[in-house]
Amino acid sequence: MNPSSDIQADVRTSDPTGLHRVLDDAAVLPQAARRLDTRAELWPDEVRIRVERLNLDAASFRQLERKHTKYGERHGDAVRAEVLDIVATRGKMQNPETGSGGMLVGTVEEVGPESPLGLTVGDRVATLVSLTLTPLVIEDGLARWGGDSEQVPCDGYAVLFGRSIAAVIPDDLDPALSLSVMDVCGAPALTARVVEEYAARRQAPVVAVVGGAGKSGSLSLAAARQAGAARTIGVVPHQDEHDLLTGAGLADVVAVADARDPIALRDAVTAAGGPADVTVVCVDVPGCEGGAILATAERGTVIFFSMATSFSAAALGAEGLAADVRMLVGNGYVPGHAAYAMELLRGDAGVRGLFERRL
Repeated sequence: MNPSSDIQADVRTSDPTGLHRVLDDAAVLPQAARRLDTRAELWPDEVRIRVERLNLDAASFRQLERKHTKYGERHGDAVRAEVLDIVATRGKMQNPETGSGGMLVGTVEEVGPESPLGLTVGDRVATLVSLTLTPLVIEDGLARWGGDSEQVPCDGYAVLFGRSIAAVIPDDLDPALSLSVMDVCGAPALTARVVEEYAARRQAPVVAVVGGAGKSGSLSLAAARQAGAARTIGVVPHQDEHDLLTGAGLADVVAVADARDPIALRDAVTAAGGPADVTVVCVDVPGCEGGAILATAERGTVIFFSMATSFSAAALGAEGLAADVRMLVGNGYVPGHAAYAMELLRGDAGVRGLFERRL
């Protein structure tokens, strides 16, 4: 596809951050923009993807699910309609309540002559950047999706920028499984890095993962063990997930606690062998900041991977508790994170079993 006369006449020059696609009056990056330019014609350093499947992030999907559940009945048509409206209005998938989006799987359709991403037409890829900053057009009305799951069959297109990230999908894995893993691949990579920092100081840490039976949580438990944790504690909200995580064998101890109850979470982690030197928060509900801080030892580290986290609540909560803890925001990117997560999936039957069960 050749650039249209609209692009030829457009005075905006391409920027690797995607700034040229922002339609706001103010100079903001695509993630903060209210609307993006979704034209299919490419600037020289862009790549266009024919979308096969979206993966809505857990916090966003749960919020939509709660919003459109009345009298115990979920209205999938309303969830689908709202996703379509968000994308049509904003030119990207960014839930206005949670601020989060997800990622996608598709096939490379066109590559600009100056793209640095190393992709080739025909590559099947998973994007490793958020849908909150990815220009997106849905062309099938999400007709194959019932609004009942995070994974969304979709026909449409998306655009990647010069500083976007995408990984070619492995041939040996179901694309839906690959998408599920790549959606959360930043969590285990950063968990491993932090645990390795402790191990390098000859301090094998106790690691507690809140939401340990979930996607990012199960991978983070496997990563912590592989990186040298002395003890791993998986925290789950109810007995069913306790049994599931225990069967997977990913944690030395599995504790049951409501992560929104700070005292209950602190006590559960302590009883399981804590306080934790490293606490990893992977749950998709708000209000878990205080408990995570209380469950962490002095001079310990809390890693927040949930998009439901209030970072002001975390900062002010730690101050109010006089808690000397380091708090890290999991930004979803660590070099080599996708390959590392796939390595964990292939090498750990417990992780793979949990992922395949969720699919």
